[in-house]
Amino acid sequence: MNKLSITETGLRDGHQSLMATRLRIDEILPILETMDKVGYHSMEVWGGATFDSCLRFLNEDPWERLREIRKRVKNTKLQMLLRGQNLLGYRHYSDEIVDRFISKSIENGIDIIRLFDALNDVRNLQTSMKVIKREGGHCQCAISYTTSIVHTLDYYVDKVREMEHMGADSICIKDMAGILTPNNAYELVKRLKESTSLPIELHNHCTSGIASMAYMRAVEAGVDIIDTAISPLSGGTSQPPTEPLAMAFSETQRNPELDIEALNEVAAYFKPIRDKYVENGTLNIKVLYTEPKTLSYQVPGGMLSNLLSQLQMQNAQDKYEDVLAEVPRVRADLGFPPLVTPLSQMVGTQAVFNVLTGERYKLVPKEIKAYVKGLYGKAPVEIEESVRKKIIGDEEVITVRPADLIDESMDDIKREIEGLYESEEDVLSYALFPQVAKKFFEDRKNEGTAEDGIIDINVTIG
Repeated sequence: MNKLSITETGLRDGHQSLMATRLRIDEILPILETMDKVGYHSMEVWGGATFDSCLRFLNEDPWERLREIRKRVKNTKLQMLLRGQNLLGYRHYSDEIVDRFISKSIENGIDIIRLFDALNDVRNLQTSMKVIKREGGHCQCAISYTTSIVHTLDYYVDKVREMEHMGADSICIKDMAGILTPNNAYELVKRLKESTSLPIELHNHCTSGIASMAYMRAVEAGVDIIDTAISPLSGGTSQPPTEPLAMAFSETQRNPELDIEALNEVAAYFKPIRDKYVENGTLNIKVLYTEPKTLSYQVPGGMLSNLLSQLQMQNAQDKYEDVLAEVPRVRADLGFPPLVTPLSQMVGTQAVFNVLTGERYKLVPKEIKAYVKGLYGKAPVEIEESVRKKIIGDEEVITVRPADLIDESMDDIKREIEGLYESEEDVLSYALFPQVAKKFFEDRKNEGTAEDGIIDINVTIG
């Protein structure tokens, strides 16, 4: 049997899940050369919320972060997460923006791009897939795993066949809420291995408490790669821990052959960093708690904390259980979308509004209206007319690929930030996060001016 491969997620999803993506680049760089010796299949280091967090909270250029990581990681493939036509933002972008963003991501150091669409609408993956293949990257297409009247084994087999036909290099089962039970993991992997020759990777979260068990059964069924996080950045809403799984599977025919001594060194490095974030409150220990209700409500860990935060702001924490119960009802009304970014946030917010106003869909966020109009893609199940009318009235629902209606260009964006951008990467940062990127560029320019002034004074004095 082929050896099991392991992708390390600590530098992206691990700290995104546990501490709101707050690891700084100076906390990452010192340990990279050791991580490069472990023998991972890949290291997930970019994408997801890292881009936004760098600009918004850490005062870091996300592109420079990637370049610095690439300089130090010589032997291991670097991986990122991309939301298809949404890229790393929360809306769809034009094909030109998608093309340039992916090209620059690969140019700056990314090897593997994990690509998914929140609705499993493969139309929203087409442009990204073409560019990844053109630029020589590895295109891993992910199915957003959920369960409903439509999300059956046959549904996922059909989606994977579509992705393979479109040119995927590998497939990921992306279980963002940690709801894939061990037996379902076995059956799903077994069916996919019978249906495609592409490598299959399983990505899971520990939220509900069953992730490691699901991994064990998936490996029995022949899964090729599993996602784990180094132990200080694992568990709770993150992935299962790397070291125990590496050691457990080392006793089997699927031995991943990781360097355990190097892994222990990596874990020892991150323990005091984790403790620092616990002490300053960034890592709330509640995200480490097991929440079995996830199996019923299918609410990802990050969504749970977001719901609680919204209710706290309204002094309505006592409505938490009511909101959790409302989430699956809203999801059913909206055609059973998988609860993954951005749909998880949208469905959760609608559930909060429904409970707090006491009337369902009395208040509807603009994002939910856009979704019902078809601007995010095709819902897994057609939305009932009564629900649609309550949300958007008689407005038209589009059936074309949403990006076909978007004509923004790089030139348009350059004109908006004339005098502030220094590279094409800057232009792309602004395209995704205009307000935070503009502030970042202004601060950078002001800092540069101040430094220039100091230099001038010193030269004069000298």
